[in-house]
Formats: sequence, C-alpha cells, structure tokens
Amino acid sequence: MTELVSLQGRTIVVTGAGQGIGKAVVELVLELGGNAVAVDLNAETLKAATASMPQDRVLAVVGSVADHELAARAVEDSVRRFGAVHGLVNNAGIIRPAMIEKMTPKEWQDVIDVHLTGTFFWTQAVGRHMVARAKGGDASGGSIVNISSDAGRKGSVGQVNYAAAKAGMLGVTMTAAREWGRYNIRSNSICFGVVETPMTEVIRGDKFRDRILSQIPLERWAQPEEVVKVVCFLLSDAASYVTGQHLGVNGGFHISL
Repeated sequence: MTELVSLQGRTIVVTGAGQGIGKAVVELVLELGGNAVAVDLNAETLKAATASMPQDRVLAVVGSVADHELAARAVEDSVRRFGAVHGLVNNAGIIRPAMIEKMTPKEWQDVIDVHLTGTFFWTQAVGRHMVARAKGGDASGGSIVNISSDAGRKGSVGQVNYAAAKAGMLGVTMTAAREWGRYNIRSNSICFGVVETPMTEVIRGDKFRDRILSQIPLERWAQPEEVVKVVCFLLSDAASYVTGQHLGVNGGFHISL
C-alpha cells in the first residue's frame, strides 16, 4: 500500500519552531522524509530543539517573523541549501493578555506583528518562490498551513489582540488560496483549541481548567504530537484537493457547519 502521508524530499519552513507545536511539526516533517527550515526568535531554544536532529536536513534560522527581510533571506538560504521550498507552516505566536479597556497599544501591536503581519511576510516570501517555480514550468506547487485558533472564530475574553490576529490569518488563508490556486499552491488554516504547550499554561491552570474542559466533548487537552499530524496531512499530497479551508482540531471545543 502506498504511504498515505509522505513529505519525502520536500522542504518545509516552520516558524516558531523552538518549542511546542512548531518543534513537533519539525520532528514529524523529518520523520516523514522531508527537510525542515526551523525559524525562531530565541537562539538558545532553537539550538537546543534542533541539536539531536539530522543536521543535513535541518536549517536553523534565528530572528523575528515580523522582519520581512529575514523572511526573504530565509527563503533564499533554503533554496540554496535544499533546492526549493515546498511548504510553509506559519506557527509563531505570543500572547499579551488584557481586557479591551486595559490593553496598551504595545500589547496590541506586539501580538498583531507576530501572528498576523508575520504570517503575511512569510506567506509572501514563500509564495513568491512557489509562483516563480510554477511559472518556470514546475507543476509541483506547494502548501501553506496557517496555525490559527478557535479564538479567531469565536473571540477570546482578555485577548482581543490574539483573537483579531487569528481571525485575520483566516483572511490571509482564503486570499492566498484564491490568488495562487492556478499555480497548484494550496493554502489552509488549522484552528486549534487548547494544546498542551507553554503558551497555554495559564488557561490550563486551576482558575480556568474545569470551565474550559467542560466545553470540550473529548474532555482533555490536545497534545502537540497528535495535532501536528493534521498539519503534515495538509502539507502532503494526501490533501492535494484541499485549499482555502479552516480545519478545527479542537476536540469539539468549537463545532459549526
């Protein structure tokens, strides 16, 4: 039987790759035969995360995803190292919680810069490369996966910046799908619920745990290792006719038509 999900020989750029979901994506990309370009702001975290990985198949890139020049350089470096870029996972994220009336301009902008502006910059940089390949006769296309959130579809008390950014990522997803479909470039988003990572420690704590778990039909938090399987599905040919979609991977936390 043909292997259903394979990334053999493909190069995938993953932002926020130093820990949590991003690190788990990189690990699975490598396991499925691909090359990984791991991007993170924290050099020490990224070094520790990639230390045990096959160095001939990993390129570590340190810097802010909100730096458009870094995005362009990273794509150029990836092409020089591996020949082409076939996929992108916009995963980098931060939180700066505050109620609307108390949120500072900096708290708002910091989150918008990383989640939404960063997604645009990296989508643009990788997309330009994929479009150029397509115009040059390479029909292999590519896949972009944006890590959004249920917060972008239903709001999130105390995180208007995060909810707005995640909602904006859905717009980037759909627009890229419409503009680049003719080049066989697919663009999808995944809306996670609560994944057990350092970024969700507060909402998994004593104050919020029981209330949130009561809204999840599967009655548990997601593990990074299980949710990233869906990411790699969308990156692979198993999802060759899937584009412009927002896939909920949330244990039923948000259910809609």
